[in-house]
Amino acid sequence: MIWYVVIIAAVVVVAALPFVIERLRPAVGATARHGADGDFAQLSQGVTHYRWVGPVRGPVAVLIHGLASPSVAMEEVAEGLATMGYRVLMYDLYGRGLSDAVSGAQDRAFFLRQLTDLLVHQNADEELTLVGYSMGGSIATAFAAENTHQVKRLILLASAGVQTKESGFARFCRTTPILGDWVHAMFAKRRIMNAIPKNTRRPSVQKVLMAQRQELHRRGYLPAILSSRRGMLAENHEAEHRKLGREDVPVVAIWAERDQVIPISALGVLAQWNRAARQEVVDEAEHALPYSHDEQLITALKTALRD
Repeated sequence: MIWYVVIIAAVVVVAALPFVIERLRPAVGATARHGADGDFAQLSQGVTHYRWVGPVRGPVAVLIHGLASPSVAMEEVAEGLATMGYRVLMYDLYGRGLSDAVSGAQDRAFFLRQLTDLLVHQNADEELTLVGYSMGGSIATAFAAENTHQVKRLILLASAGVQTKESGFARFCRTTPILGDWVHAMFAKRRIMNAIPKNTRRPSVQKVLMAQRQELHRRGYLPAILSSRRGMLAENHEAEHRKLGREDVPVVAIWAERDQVIPISALGVLAQWNRAARQEVVDEAEHALPYSHDEQLITALKTALRD
């Protein structure tokens, strides 16, 4: 009888352990936000960290980062667009960077509400150029399809929503309720940490890698990753891309030649959905192209936008 109780107690402890650890992680607060670049907006779902880059006047471009890295991953792209005369708005998605970790399913409605709230807060009611990287591309595509009157151009960088390679671990956690949550809470941190390169010679890349490591120690980050996989990243955007093509919203898509997350074959799929989309490939680049191959990316953007 005693052994039975001990076994039951051990099972309960193991089952609860990763969720207890998650609750003990520090939330983003005043200390982390003190002295940060940019500003903070109290929106309907929570606090959002944002920053403007570039000239005071000019066409507005909104940058939306991807699943695992905060907006710092888009800094080089922002600076490049600023040199082209764009007034660039960057922000952290909920659960990333210095924005609040907000409860709720991280699906289309969740992310579009944050973006819409922020645009209203910043009085950004003019025509927008939306720039989305990875999952940010899915968010930008969904917003553009629902607000074609407000979008001047859509720029996609290794965008999700077309084709995505998913590991067995990610697929199991995404598709398996309860047990998938436990497995993700227990093992995702180590897997993500091991996937972050240890060394790089470029300070701009090192800054992003450091931010990625810091994310892993903040409450709400890992649940946000899993919720996004089950929500926004589970969407296929064929209908949205076909609509953008019919309504003549200019689309520029830039892909990474050696991307192991968004395969280069997505280029051909997007061409079938929207023949008017302008597409470019950054040679030798992998999925981290906004900060690993930013110079080539900006060159491709300048060529596409000039044409």
